[in-house]
Amino acid sequence: MASSLPAPPAPPPASWRGGLPPRRPPPRCGPLLVRAAAARSWRYRFRTDDDGVVDVAVAGKDGGAGYAVAVEVPGRGREGGLVLRAAGSGEGVPLAPAPAPGGALAAELSYDGARAPFHVSFLLADAAGAEVRTHRGTSFRVPVGVGRGRPAPLGLSLSEDGAANFAVYSKSAKGVVLCLFHGRGAGGDEPALEVELDPYVHRTGDVWHVSLESVEGYASYGFRTGLFALFGIDRPLLDPYAKVIENFVPDDTVNVDGLSVPSIRCLASLENASGYNWGRDKHPCLPLEKLVVYRANVALFTKDKSSGLPENVAGTFSGLAAKVEHFRHLGINAVLLEPVFPFHQVKGPYFPYHFFSPMSLYSSECSSASAIKSMKDMVKTMHRNGIEVLLEVVFTHTAEGGAECQMISIRGIDGSSYYIADGIVGCKASVLNCNHPVTQKLILDSLRHWVLDFHVDGFSFINAPFLVRDPGGDGLPRPPLLEAIAFDPVLSKTKIIADPWSPLDISNVQFPFPHWKRWAEINTRFSMDVRKFLKGEALISDLATRLCGSGDLFSSRGPAFSFNYVSRNSGLTLVDLVSFSSDELGSEFSWNCGEEGPSENNAVLQTRLRQIRSFLFILFVSLGIPVLNMGDECGHSAAGSTSYKDRGPLNWKAMKTMFVKEVTGFISFLSALRSRRADIFQRREFLKLENIHWYGSDLSEPRWEDPTSNFLCMHINPELDENVPDSVRGDLYICFNANEESVSATLPALAEGSMWLRLVDTSLAFPGFFSSESSPKVHQVLGFSSYQVKAHSCVLFESKRVLS
Repeated sequence: MASSLPAPPAPPPASWRGGLPPRRPPPRCGPLLVRAAAARSWRYRFRTDDDGVVDVAVAGKDGGAGYAVAVEVPGRGREGGLVLRAAGSGEGVPLAPAPAPGGALAAELSYDGARAPFHVSFLLADAAGAEVRTHRGTSFRVPVGVGRGRPAPLGLSLSEDGAANFAVYSKSAKGVVLCLFHGRGAGGDEPALEVELDPYVHRTGDVWHVSLESVEGYASYGFRTGLFALFGIDRPLLDPYAKVIENFVPDDTVNVDGLSVPSIRCLASLENASGYNWGRDKHPCLPLEKLVVYRANVALFTKDKSSGLPENVAGTFSGLAAKVEHFRHLGINAVLLEPVFPFHQVKGPYFPYHFFSPMSLYSSECSSASAIKSMKDMVKTMHRNGIEVLLEVVFTHTAEGGAECQMISIRGIDGSSYYIADGIVGCKASVLNCNHPVTQKLILDSLRHWVLDFHVDGFSFINAPFLVRDPGGDGLPRPPLLEAIAFDPVLSKTKIIADPWSPLDISNVQFPFPHWKRWAEINTRFSMDVRKFLKGEALISDLATRLCGSGDLFSSRGPAFSFNYVSRNSGLTLVDLVSFSSDELGSEFSWNCGEEGPSENNAVLQTRLRQIRSFLFILFVSLGIPVLNMGDECGHSAAGSTSYKDRGPLNWKAMKTMFVKEVTGFISFLSALRSRRADIFQRREFLKLENIHWYGSDLSEPRWEDPTSNFLCMHINPELDENVPDSVRGDLYICFNANEESVSATLPALAEGSMWLRLVDTSLAFPGFFSSESSPKVHQVLGFSSYQVKAHSCVLFESKRVLS
């Protein structure tokens, strides 16, 4: 029987909190249940509170002109029949006997041009006015424009016709509710539509899924699982796979163990990121051994007004791209960005909330969509200038949990699967179970997303030793996640780097790492041994090992897998390494050069300058990949603090000082030297033993085991290659002096017609302390000559044939 209920307003409301009255349909023949077999059709069965059933069928009309809803009550022989009444309405539609046998009562409702998704909410009443409800005592609620959906891919998938598929993994949830919201300011914080997923219809394995024929008119969405409803935490949660997210906003406080703690909420956008024109962009695909890396924080790099950038550009991806000439001047061909995922703004970027979108604050409009475009613009600019973009990533823990008891996404969706130890009591930090299959899939999908959608060239995995362990803390011989990354058809073509630094306990210890000859590592031992040598506290054998590519750590891979650094974003900056050395800084192996903190003593300042030059020199002449930390080229200081939180924005005014011009010029020279002498400094294999000779001051054997010996000379004979021109195949002789006094070094004899050219002496005044081999001012020295290597300095000679 056709509906006689009044027509709805246009457009009709889409809310689960009230019924949607239908339009008056044309007469139909028979119930829709008999013929609801079209593609756009759904069937539902409800149990009633009097042990009966109610069947409902929903079918889309031809041409998308609306929907027909049929309600059928089988086996009802009540005197006076039944009336279908929309929830909240006094009007009713009588149910008439269906033409099919069985004594069923049926009614058909028509919704012409109604916007989907919406729901039909109704009750049944007999002639005496007694209501028939569901077995749970609720009204019958039927979704319209809502389909079963697909379990893959996870997250939101939008089709060209406007349909949307939602899929989320949750093994723990007994039920999932999809919550849709209008735009901000258009309906408040309450969901405009809630779709309760039926576990018998909308669940495949442990994946909950649902499809909506349209999401027009809605702006964002989230999932409610009810897992922590007992704690008063049952707000919508962020889809772990969301690609575009709304800004984090304060939510109500929640009560945990009798304490009120703040909470925040974030929703996923229902819009796909705008299409991006990559043009002819392509990955530079630089060989690993040719990299010169600059580690930077996106915000701090240009946030200071001294950067000269507009306020809405400073501290953003666009600001980073605007300084590309700075990287080119230094000879940098890869930037390693501190984590750019959305993060806890108090704890910092090493405590992320989400893994599929960039931090919205890194864009001019402070929005997710703007950040996506801004980051892609930055990557394209870097690639156009031959610079790769590498990302530091944190997949060992999230900012959920902690003292603030934050629950943003996976902690409330399925914490027991994603995290090693879950539980709201105590609000402990949430540590991810990285080698669990579902967490591993999340991480792999995230990494592929950054490579395929953002054209990122590689990743450095923070707290990498944790990735090797199982939930009990025991080491795994073949960690599933690391092996999957190493052999993934997409990720194995990128740079993959293990970083042992942990932001959880501020540890930084080298760790044996399974690598399959694909994983590189941040070399902590390099930093410590070089610091000890220049402080006069290391065996020269330790320095020799680092100069030759750390064979003790990378013998099965080669020196190109060693990412060397002197300072990093945690610990002392380069200028602080030579300015502070209190008892509290013992683990930093720093030396203040005679006076603690800032100084006006010229002797102290000159020693500090030599030490800075020596640090940079050793970094660039060692086999492996040099990693320059942001600010080390311009004397960036944290006043002796080792805390990451005390790092301030870069002061670009310092770039104009003579000191910075010296340092940046030296870095540029060293980068060019590595490129010109790629046969020695840019190698995938170690130098052969017969091509390296070690000497003391007078060509004698070095005192390897003498802890007081602070002088070492290294003679490198390049491998003979007739295809290499003479200009790039000369011998190198390098002297390292960490003593308090000068040492006279004897230079080895050369073949007749050759002589030594001094290219670097870090003790000399600017600009003479370095020069190219083609410079007319280069210092020439014959073999067996003595050269005074001044205190706390390094000297580099290169042999060259003299034209007759």
